[in-house]
Amino acid sequence: MSSEVAARRDAKKLVRSPSGLRMVPEHRAFGSPFGLEEPQWVPDKECPRCMQCDAKFDFLTRKHHCRRCGKCFCDKCCGQKVPLRRMCFVDPVRQCAECALVSHKESEFYDKQLKVLLSGATFLVTFGDAEKPETMVCRLSNNQRYLLLEGDSRYEIEIARISTVQTLTEGFPPGEKDTHTHTSLLGSQPVSEGGNARATGMSLQYSAPGAEGTTQLKLMAGEDANASRRQATAWLAAMHKATKLLYESRDQ
Repeated sequence: MSSEVAARRDAKKLVRSPSGLRMVPEHRAFGSPFGLEEPQWVPDKECPRCMQCDAKFDFLTRKHHCRRCGKCFCDKCCGQKVPLRRMCFVDPVRQCAECALVSHKESEFYDKQLKVLLSGATFLVTFGDAEKPETMVCRLSNNQRYLLLEGDSRYEIEIARISTVQTLTEGFPPGEKDTHTHTSLLGSQPVSEGGNARATGMSLQYSAPGAEGTTQLKLMAGEDANASRRQATAWLAAMHKATKLLYESRDQ
């Protein structure tokens, strides 16, 4: 990929919306898969009362729109200003109590897990039915749209083309049975947790552009208890969080 194309993917611009300033991708096609579109606000004439406490709006009780769900609330029910990174707002924005709670939880992903994914980690990587794995560094691209794998060869996998992710875990403490966590990004399977478990690898299926069917990719952390293994385990845990975030937000 040329530096010009990479710069085009990562280019951003500042825009003003009714809800506030947003730093969005310059080209919509390169938006983050974790991003959410701004909601349509409930028209003022359709909400004479707070949609939470039923207080009647008047000269003293003003109505406010939650920037995440678009519903109408009074100041008491929609007074929190919370970062909303999934909509690319520059500053914290007004949200109702329910949406603010969700946004607070998502902030942990952006503050911690996303940084781990962008930094990358080293894995033993197997494509399809290959007999031997290849040592590669796997990381999330800066625009969060691709998994980048770099070793003797280089691959890009678009997040939107990943259909199924299987996180491989080992029991913790020792003695527990190995567990598996399945998450389907395109299907409708529920997410199942593995309890007290440590991630050791990940298997995913994706469709390559122009190819029929799906390709399987397997990432395994090294067996040595060293810094590289710990970094790989942290990356797998962060990727599992990212997968859950995508799964849970499909209908938002």
